[in-house]
Amino acid sequence: MVNPDTSKRIVIAGGSGFLGISLAHYLAEHSALVTILSRNPPKPSGPWDFVGWDARNLNDWKSALNGADAVVNLVGRTVDCIKTPDHRDEILRSRVEATRVLGEAMRSVVSPPPVWVQMSTAHIYGDPPTAICIEDSPFGYGFAPDVGKAWESEFAASIMSGQRGVILRTSFVVGRDRGAGGGALSRLRFLARLGLGGRVGSGMQGMSWIHERDINRIFERAIRDTSMKGVYIASSPNPESQGDFMRKLRMGMRIPFGWPATESMVRVGAHWLLRTDPELALYGRYVIPKRLMDEGFGFEYPDLCDALAELL
Repeated sequence: MVNPDTSKRIVIAGGSGFLGISLAHYLAEHSALVTILSRNPPKPSGPWDFVGWDARNLNDWKSALNGADAVVNLVGRTVDCIKTPDHRDEILRSRVEATRVLGEAMRSVVSPPPVWVQMSTAHIYGDPPTAICIEDSPFGYGFAPDVGKAWESEFAASIMSGQRGVILRTSFVVGRDRGAGGGALSRLRFLARLGLGGRVGSGMQGMSWIHERDINRIFERAIRDTSMKGVYIASSPNPESQGDFMRKLRMGMRIPFGWPATESMVRVGAHWLLRTDPELALYGRYVIPKRLMDEGFGFEYPDLCDALAELL
């Protein structure tokens, strides 16, 4: 935990969304002084300072980084959308440009943060049907892996010499709504209440997930632990198939049945009713946080049923 006798000043870039607000609360509860760097003020109020930026151009916001103990970069347009050409462009540019300008800002201040924790995506491994991916598994092909590779490449080009860098390839985070949205779990709960929480396609596609408390603890460890460096998968050690994930969610919600959906049904419903990308439901991946496990990180919620029981 952050030592209360030496409170750390931590800047969370892109911290106004679901994950950023969860992390800001967690760090503040452990005596950190938190600054959220975002285009717009967070919807909820909380124990943090807010500094506005456009995540693209260098200006006065850079002073927020001067003397900070760590920066955490969560910036990225949501992928929960229809992948139009414009949306694809925004998804890529938002991640790469924010990472680039953070690097420029840290080079322009007198006392830059010694630690940079960078979010990435477990989708960098693509959508292998059955393979279990660890940190050094081959990358996948397609738009999402290409975004992940570009994101991490920009981080490697932007981090300063002597600055400790940690990349967290994150999976689907299950957590509660603190006023900035409830993440993907809110969408899945809504579908389950409508009776649509059944198997999608084969139901065998991987759903790698992590409880918000565990990912917050991983971020905190990355800030604190000087031995932590390089790429880590941030996910529960027990990924689920889509069919099993939804069965356990329904069980936790006391909903006995969920209608299965064929691929064609999902493609039509996701596009025209939910206004999102059907491939988010139709494909997935199984990832294991091998480095964290090898280094002795203890997950508080390694099993899905326990994680959901704490949240529902």
